Amino acid sequence: MQQRQEKIQQMVVTAQQMREIEGRVFAAGMPVAALMEKVGGLIASRVQALYPRSQMRRVGVLVGPGHNGGDGLVVARELHFQGYEIVIYRPIAKLKELTSQHAQYAESLGIPCVEQIEPLQACDLIIDGLFGFGLERAIAEPIFSAIHQLNQWSKPVISIDLPSGLHTDTGEVLGTAVRATHTFCLGLWKLAFLQDQALESVGKAELIDFGIPVADISAVLGETPNIQRVTPAVAIAHLPIPRPAVTHKYKQGHLLLICGSRKYAGGAILAGLGARSSGVGMLSIAVPESLKPLLVAQLPEALIIGCPETETGAIASLPEDTDLSSYSAIACGPGLTKDATPVVEKVLASDLPVVLDADGLNILAQLNTIPTLSKRQAPTVLTPHTGEFNRLFPDAPDATKDRVSAVRKASQQSGAVVLLKGARTAICHPSGSVWIVPESTPALARGGSGDVLTGLMGGLVATASKQQLPIEEMVQSAAWWHAQAGILAAEERTELGVDAYTLTQYLMAVVRQAFNG
Repeated sequence: MQQRQEKIQQMVVTAQQMREIEGRVFAAGMPVAALMEKVGGLIASRVQALYPRSQMRRVGVLVGPGHNGGDGLVVARELHFQGYEIVIYRPIAKLKELTSQHAQYAESLGIPCVEQIEPLQACDLIIDGLFGFGLERAIAEPIFSAIHQLNQWSKPVISIDLPSGLHTDTGEVLGTAVRATHTFCLGLWKLAFLQDQALESVGKAELIDFGIPVADISAVLGETPNIQRVTPAVAIAHLPIPRPAVTHKYKQGHLLLICGSRKYAGGAILAGLGARSSGVGMLSIAVPESLKPLLVAQLPEALIIGCPETETGAIASLPEDTDLSSYSAIACGPGLTKDATPVVEKVLASDLPVVLDADGLNILAQLNTIPTLSKRQAPTVLTPHTGEFNRLFPDAPDATKDRVSAVRKASQQSGAVVLLKGARTAICHPSGSVWIVPESTPALARGGSGDVLTGLMGGLVATASKQQLPIEEMVQSAAWWHAQAGILAAEERTELGVDAYTLTQYLMAVVRQAFNG
């Protein structure tokens, strides 16, 4: 059972894939009516757990014409039987046959049904069953105005499957959308839940597993779905622990971190602190010569390499005796400035795995991303935010509208593992496989937070390179780890209290919690 739940939590589907999976279930003999009863019963149980009748006695249920409306009517009926006072809002007279039957039964039970939204303002809780997955047309009147009114009421709202008005795949708001407090996603996670633009509507998301056979899911998605959520179990399993009883530092990887400038000295420190937490066996940090004493004081265990400087205080070049082949991986970018272009060119010409961030990405964009990366034989990891992504990949789909399509196109064009930062960080391998980190916190919207991620990821990639582990797995783990540290810090310090240095102090607590749990 636990193995099934973990597998189900990882899977993500598009609207078309969900239709095909449901089609297989119904073709195998599952009656639509029976499934609707099962789903409605599960939702009603969760509603009672979250909002007991003693606290939320009056419940308004929004009912649409399709099976999402049918689910809503089953929920309304079951809550009515438990003593809740129910009012049904049904703006569309023509219903699907099964939904119509449930509406008829609700009427026979004496549950009031209205065609205007205003009577629901007296309710304590709203359940949204207007439209489920597959909506593609913009919301029209009178429902448009009804949703607008509902969103002004500041009442708790539970949406069934998706907030009405969201596109299932892109998360786009189709004219308007219900802003839910909770959303109960049915069966499998829909892609919209992992798109940044949907998050204001979704609220707290929860999966209602109603028992779709794994064989039917695999028949449509394959044994390895090409879009997956990075769950805690997956992220932890990829980490290189526990270590073998007999090992030494060089077996745990050697990272060369190239970062910092006179203007942005802090970026080097934060990246170094992130790398320290990764557990990498050896850490070398190349910085401008003038920063060497500062880095030695902050990271005494690291080998600090002083580099010749430009007039502006950037790294002009690596020392002549630098042997890149002695390292397992390179992470490059935080605090560099674009005056360090020759250094980034040398890094990209190496045959080592490279993690690029910040000015490393800006320099790559100036060098022309795709032709430059096409010359590389070793793995490359790019970690842009949306602005950097647009500079790197101007021909990719709009990342603000469909992050998954954008990151997949960029990865396939460049041959790099591309990590697109955001509220739902998306990671893509050149094969087209996409992994999405399903939770984060706005607390990470602080300068230096990305520098910490670069160091943390660089250390894990160096270990993976040395131990011949899949680098994309370490990228997933680093992104999840970083997000969880932000969440943990925000819980203790609020979203305003998580500066980048503080973030580094919570990285090990995440791993400790994960393994204790």
